[in-house]
Amino acid sequence: MKLSQFKFDLPDSLIASTPAENRDEARLMVLDRKTGAIEHKIFKDILGYFDEQDVMILNNTKVFPARMYGNKEKTGATIEVFLLRELNNELRLWDVLVDPARKIRVGNKLYFGDDDLLVAEVVDNTTSRGRTIRFLFDGTDEEFRRNIEILGETPLPKYIKRKATLEDKERYQTVFAKKEGAVAAPTAGLHFSRELMKRLELKGVEFAEVTLHVGLGTFRSVEVEDLTKHKMDSEQFIIERKDAEIVNKGIENKKRVCAVGTTSMRAIESAVSANHRLKQANDWTSKFIFPPYEFSIANCMVTNFHTPESTLLMMICAFGGYENVMNAYQVAIKEKYKFYSYGDAMLII
Repeated sequence: MKLSQFKFDLPDSLIASTPAENRDEARLMVLDRKTGAIEHKIFKDILGYFDEQDVMILNNTKVFPARMYGNKEKTGATIEVFLLRELNNELRLWDVLVDPARKIRVGNKLYFGDDDLLVAEVVDNTTSRGRTIRFLFDGTDEEFRRNIEILGETPLPKYIKRKATLEDKERYQTVFAKKEGAVAAPTAGLHFSRELMKRLELKGVEFAEVTLHVGLGTFRSVEVEDLTKHKMDSEQFIIERKDAEIVNKGIENKKRVCAVGTTSMRAIESAVSANHRLKQANDWTSKFIFPPYEFSIANCMVTNFHTPESTLLMMICAFGGYENVMNAYQVAIKEKYKFYSYGDAMLII
């Protein structure tokens, strides 16, 4: 398929800049991928679509406060430093993006916090905006992490043109987040409240957890018309044996096996055994899923509404059927559903 086939007009007014008042009270569109039929619900109504021994696969990655602001030595210029990933724990080496990049060269030092709580030195250029920096810090790892927590901001997407708040610190994180390492939230999971999780559990729904640390590459725009030429950035993922067994039991019992979010889906599709079962894994994936594609593990999924020409939309079209999904998106626009990270949800069954 071609990039232009995933284009549609999305009014700016439908891009959510704040979350729903309550996590489980965002709107929910339910799409039947066999018939294309659409229902309009509230997210907590998802309870009615799952029964005992059905499985939900959750991405338990935890967002860390990746956006920091430092001052350049000598000039004092304010520089945004976006932490992408830690390269070496002992040397405190990190891959980062800097803005404005033209001001930052190898050898420059950056000072963070009123009392220079952290100092970093630029040791390499990686891309036009990318740098490798080394934090010059002699304390313990626990102290270092605490300083990042103090100095960093919740890394809201750039399209949300406001400063992150204390509310964002809580709401741009799933209630089941455990393993720190993501620079963006697995947003389909943001709709689950603790109360809803408990009600699903009482109904007998099984939860399997995977970890995929979401990087900015997930949101990188596609710049080639021929989708076979697009390359995804690699993201680390982990699937434990016990969670793979929960999923495989659901498959064998012909139950609903639901991937919560595109990141969960990418993780499980990157760890498929020869007999189409989920296997234990600790690896990196650059899997790019677009139509046509045959899915091996999940038979339903929860997702948010994504932006035009995004790799996320392409995966959803591969799962729900291109015509079904593109039609559902037109209905969503007409019905004024909210799009993107803080937006409404879709259940594809």
